[in-house]
Amino acid sequence: MMGYILALTAMRDGKNVTYLPSYGAEVRGGTANCTVCVSDEEIASPVASSPDFAVVLNQPSMIKYQGLIKSGGLMIINSSLVEGDPERDDIEIIKIPANDMALDLGNEKTINMIMLGAFVAKTGITTPESLMNGLKEVLKVKKAGILELNRKGMEKGAEYAGRF
Repeated sequence: MMGYILALTAMRDGKNVTYLPSYGAEVRGGTANCTVCVSDEEIASPVASSPDFAVVLNQPSMIKYQGLIKSGGLMIINSSLVEGDPERDDIEIIKIPANDMALDLGNEKTINMIMLGAFVAKTGITTPESLMNGLKEVLKVKKAGILELNRKGMEKGAEYAGRF
């Protein structure tokens, strides 16, 4: 959902976007992933062999993707579930205790929105307002509480990332 909301939001912002989710057997505890390419220029391929950024939610993902990020890139790590640091010193690392923050908000389902808020705050790929509009479009819910909870999660993530 995090990747889909980012892709939709960037598209609504007038950017060129590709969205390539991977939901295989990995979904149950492995390294399910999603690649989102956002550019002002035309995108030749949705495959990102050396991405600028990675948002990592668990230990297997950190191990799998740490070597792929472009030198000078950014890795945002859910430090609630990832132990240690990537074995690289040529990328920026931001650790967000997303699970702990989600529990403070009262719902673990906000982990992805916390991480998305942090990512957008740190990269500036889109604005928080556009992100919230994308979330509203994706959720299409009648319960204001769900939107409010996700908004709070995005804000908490953005605020936390702003410290770095």
